[in-house]
Amino acid sequence: MPNTDWSKLSSLQLGRYAEYFTKMEFASYGCDVYTSEVDDHGIDFIVKDKNDRFCEIQVKSLRGTNYVFMKKSKFDITNKNLYLALLVFNGGKIPDVFLIPAQAWEVPNEIFVDRNYDKPGQKSKPEYGINISEKNYSILEIFKFEDSINDFLKFEKDNISF
Repeated sequence: MPNTDWSKLSSLQLGRYAEYFTKMEFASYGCDVYTSEVDDHGIDFIVKDKNDRFCEIQVKSLRGTNYVFMKKSKFDITNKNLYLALLVFNGGKIPDVFLIPAQAWEVPNEIFVDRNYDKPGQKSKPEYGINISEKNYSILEIFKFEDSINDFLKFEKDNISF
């Protein structure tokens, strides 16, 4: 059993752990994982499934409930092969892992937010975010990795043409 006192890790260490953990989750389902040497496009790694479909994965990690975001310039929600792997770390437990297709942001709601920051005085770059609270945490359940990976792998079978 790994250490689960996540407070002992810096933000950088937690993020790195989340990325490696996610890679191993994909590998355990028979996917090939390809890592880029430079993360300058917002993509942490590429996954190739058994039918040669390639998907881009961005990984984000959180301690408990909070807010994380992806810059719109690096997270194209029209890309059908783009996914966010979100890992939520709570002390004493292995992380909850969610696999969320980028299309989840097409219709923003209380969890999946779209922020343009285009009002006077706002200087932040446009972003898509995930606003996670105790109240809305259960809404994420449909994206639990164990279920989403099966949909992910089913997607590959359903979209093969002969």
